[in-house]
Parts: sequence; structure tokens; C-alpha cells
Amino acid sequence: MSDDAPSGVLAKALTVLQAFTVEDTTLGFAELQRRTDFAKSTLHRVLGDLVAARLLDRVEGRYRLSGLVFELGMRASVERGLLEVATPFLEDLYVRTHELVHLGTREGAEVVYVAKMGGHRQADSPSRLGGRMPLHATAIGKVLLAHAPAEVREATLRGPLDRKAPRTITNVDVLSRQLADVVTSGVAFEYEESAVGIVCVAAGVFDPSDEVVAAVSVTGPVHRFQPARHAGSVRAAAAGISATLGRRAELRNH
Repeated sequence: MSDDAPSGVLAKALTVLQAFTVEDTTLGFAELQRRTDFAKSTLHRVLGDLVAARLLDRVEGRYRLSGLVFELGMRASVERGLLEVATPFLEDLYVRTHELVHLGTREGAEVVYVAKMGGHRQADSPSRLGGRMPLHATAIGKVLLAHAPAEVREATLRGPLDRKAPRTITNVDVLSRQLADVVTSGVAFEYEESAVGIVCVAAGVFDPSDEVVAAVSVTGPVHRFQPARHAGSVRAAAAGISATLGRRAELRNH
């Protein structure tokens, strides 16, 4: 198969698009070549095709993902309906706590942050909208992991567990006990496990089949935020989203 066969062209285009990250939204040619390991001529050709297809914008000699990529992503996103339902509850939770509010879903062994709300004094969290964190290192992740399919939990608990901060839980027995507590209590906590200086509480969002499809959290700085005091508010927000998803499903089925 030649390099110009459809599968080869698509694979190269995908490699270039995936070189961009939540943090690195604009990249120069040299950095793109380093990340893709393409020959200069190949990269020039692929970049030209992506710009012509309006999937990349070229600005002052550098490249960034285009608005069309975002638009296509929103059309395809399974989280779009979830976001529409969740947003009012997330806003209410922010008004109630005045701390950083997240909505996250699970993809493999990672949390994907699909919503993030905070004010001027929000905690310095490592989360990024569209970014990822390992499940075991965050409160949202622990909720999602506690309710994940058995094979996902077992794979995580086989370890090793990556350390994101000095207090990240890396002992599988400790993590296993915490996951059992999440199922019993309905909430998960994080104490400076994803980053130094932040603490968090999270609760799960259930779909009409009683499966956890997302989790809501509130994060604050360790010097002023007491996660346990806000567990009820977080649980109530998650329950509100779950109930609204259920009502929408009922309306669709009638």
C-alpha cells in the first residue's frame, strides 16, 4: 500500500491532529515534526491538506485546530446532551460553594473533564477542559472507577498506580477500600492527590439504567475548603442531573 492510499493519508492526518493537546493549542512546524516524526516533505503535504480542508488554521507560520474541528466534535459528542442537562445544576453548585466545579466522564482508565466552572478565586487545579487525569488520582475518578465495569477496576487495581503528587494513593489495598466506601456512601474524596494544595469531593451521575455515566465534583484549596461539609450539596447536584436524565429518557420513550 502506498503512502497516498486513503488509510495512509487518514492515519497521517490523524497523527498531526493528535499532536495538539489541551495545553499546546498552537504549534510550529518544527515541533509538529518532532511530535509526528514525519519527513519534512510528508508533513508539509499533510499540513497543506488539513489547512485546505479547514481542519487546521495557519496563523503567522504556526498551526492550530480550527473552529470546524470543535463544531464536528460537538456534533459527535456523546456528552452534549449530558452537558445541556448538567449545566444548570453545575451553576447552582458553584453559586452555593463559590469553588471550582467539574463534570467528568470516564474514557478507559482516565477522567475526561467535560465541564469546568470557577470564579476569580478558584483553586489552582491541574484539570483542563477536555483534559485527562488518571482515575485513581481524583475524586471524580474514584467515583467513576468505583462504578466502572469489573474488568476496568481489576486492571487498575493490578497496578502500578502512577503518582501525580506526593499524596497520590499508590497502594492498591488502600484504593480498593476507598472504592468500596464510595459505593456505600455515594461520594468520594481527594486530599492533595492530584496536586499539592487542593482537596475535592465528588458524586456520581446515574443514567436511567442505573449506570454511572459521569461525576460532579467541587474542588477547593486545602487551607479553606472542607470537602465533607459540601458532600450533601455535591450529592444533591448529581442526583438532580440523574433525575433530569431519567425524565428525558421517559419522554423519549412515550
